[in-house]
Amino acid sequence: MGTIRNIVLAWVFCLSQHGLAQESTPIAWDVSRKLAWEDFKGKPFKTAWAAATTASGISYEYTGRETKGGYELEFSVGAYFYPEKSWYQPHLCDALVLSHEQLHFDISELFARKLRKQLVAARFTKNAKAEVQEIYNRVLLELNAYQSRYDQETNYSRYPDKQLEWNRKIGDALANSAGLP
Repeated sequence: MGTIRNIVLAWVFCLSQHGLAQESTPIAWDVSRKLAWEDFKGKPFKTAWAAATTASGISYEYTGRETKGGYELEFSVGAYFYPEKSWYQPHLCDALVLSHEQLHFDISELFARKLRKQLVAARFTKNAKAEVQEIYNRVLLELNAYQSRYDQETNYSRYPDKQLEWNRKIGDALANSAGLP
């Protein structure tokens, strides 16, 4: 079959929004760059309960070639924040709310690491495209469930003690690169 060149780009947005953000450049997760309110460029939904929304997610792309034993793939996996789909209401927000939003982005990074690890460990056949998508879909379901659990346990940052607990837990997981707590 020769060389296979597949590039697959899959975007997912967490929380209450799903869609593509084409208006501005996504911000790649970086340990040395924390979100600031100026990064939130979307228009707020006027609701009684929502102070802010972070649109973040994971993406991947890969290239591959056929080998004697199957298919060898090289991956690029990342976590991204989408400014145009993220918003906040200044009168409802403070540093604790910003830390809550940052953690959504950090959780996306943890799951990007998980996806990367699973993709590197996998063996692929001539059905590599479907096999990669299956792994991505599994990790994506876990990511969405974890983001929901985070929001529920912190009540969207309204439980300060729980928020600080999650900040420590996710911070430790990122620092240790050992995976999810």
